[in-house]
Amino acid sequence: MSLGYDAIVIGSGFGGAVAACRLAEAGQRVLVLERGRRWATEDLPRGPEDDWVFDAEAPERRHGWLDLRLFPRIGVAQGAGVGGGSLVYANVFVEAERFVFDRGWPEQISFEALAPHYATAGRMLEVRTLPAGQRTARQRLMRDAAAATGAADRFRDLPLAVRFDDAWHYGLDAPHDPAHSRAERNAFGRTQGTCVHCGDCDLGCPVGARNTLDLNYLARAEDRGAEIRPLCLVHAIEPQGEGYRVHYRRLDGGGEASESARRVVVAAGSLGSTELLLRCRDQHRTLPALSPRLGHGWCANGDFLTPALYADREVSPTRGPTITGAIDYLDGSDGGQRYFVEDGGFPDVIGNALRAALERQADGERLLEGWRLLLEGLLAGRDPHAHLMPWFGQGVDESDGVMRLERGGFARDLALTLDYDVRRSRPVVQALIERHKRLAAATGGLALEPPSWSLFDYLLTPHPLGGCNMGSGREDGVVDHKGEVFGYPGLHVLDGAIVPRALGLNPSRTIAALAERAMAEILA
Repeated sequence: MSLGYDAIVIGSGFGGAVAACRLAEAGQRVLVLERGRRWATEDLPRGPEDDWVFDAEAPERRHGWLDLRLFPRIGVAQGAGVGGGSLVYANVFVEAERFVFDRGWPEQISFEALAPHYATAGRMLEVRTLPAGQRTARQRLMRDAAAATGAADRFRDLPLAVRFDDAWHYGLDAPHDPAHSRAERNAFGRTQGTCVHCGDCDLGCPVGARNTLDLNYLARAEDRGAEIRPLCLVHAIEPQGEGYRVHYRRLDGGGEASESARRVVVAAGSLGSTELLLRCRDQHRTLPALSPRLGHGWCANGDFLTPALYADREVSPTRGPTITGAIDYLDGSDGGQRYFVEDGGFPDVIGNALRAALERQADGERLLEGWRLLLEGLLAGRDPHAHLMPWFGQGVDESDGVMRLERGGFARDLALTLDYDVRRSRPVVQALIERHKRLAAATGGLALEPPSWSLFDYLLTPHPLGGCNMGSGREDGVVDHKGEVFGYPGLHVLDGAIVPRALGLNPSRTIAALAERAMAEILA
């Protein structure tokens, strides 16, 4: 049988982009199938009528910027587009800490084994820390809070996948004007600007300063002959001859299609990859020998945001890169709980929405009455979002979530469900919140524990991990140390789904390093 491609990569995030790049560099015929569109700067969503939502229930009709899945105890936010999660993440490209690899991984995976691949990924995304002359108000607040609580040595600048101009500073006239961005060609021949601290990172940079995957790994893949097809949603994989046939539908109205390849790399994210393989095993029966551990071992990576109000200090969370620094408690010194405190930011779009929420009076559209009165009293007429600090962070929560397909109510189709019992993870989440409160109080702020947590134990994560976990065999994992699926040679998973435990910090660099290592093993 003639195979159309040497490799098909499903998804274009931190795992898929690496795989596509390295396979194409090796001279293989590579096809990348991406469910989202290819976003141009002028198409980025900004207004209320723009394409914000990727609707998993009706993707042909709504295939926007962000896919938000709400489950009974947890919400999951994911990017949708060529570049995957790099389109919506906060640019933080940090290595996991050594303790993470002490347990839960195949013996071949260690910090030392990943070290050269961490370095390679960092070079590809041209990471650097925020220039000393561009400290944001939030970062200064973080440093003050660390010092005031006796943790000055725990503060550190974070490596960011952002292009900075060292000559830029806040003292310029209209410093955030795009005219101050300096255009230049990157190492992959793509034109980018430099950061002007506009604060729009998570919504897409209007000057192209963020080193998203479409500007490096995917750019090189295309230059080496890889084909990227946006708006292609894969729904089944089946063995065929010496390879696999991948079935997908075109969300632009092109109907059903399929392609074949000797090798398939599934890189659709923790939820996407796991759901696809669950459907292949339990619904379509095309991959019946997949591990019984498929869907198990999911975690939220301990993500939490605690807003804090500073009546007498301007925080300006809508200015500067979304995250710039951290206060590191991953050593477990806080009662054994491991977590990583970060500054948070948000774009003007959200700041304006907050201001409008305070002004609205219609039932069901205003903030909880107690919060509204507290905000008004503390701020006394000041601009609400300028004095708001979004204390953010991650923690090492329990990897005990389970994804499965279930038929609910009168629904005829099987739907993805996620069972995540927060009780075992509550201690680390609460420890992170209490640290937020102490840091805020030490710098004159008042942290407000969100009622979604205090009343309902509900979490929202942009860093889902697990579901197709690495293991030593199909009894304890879905894939091996190279991401190859047990029982199906040539079928791989390379994304956050294979990470078998929480990292307690931003996972993008670890996902990329795992993919780099896997490709080095596969192509050796």
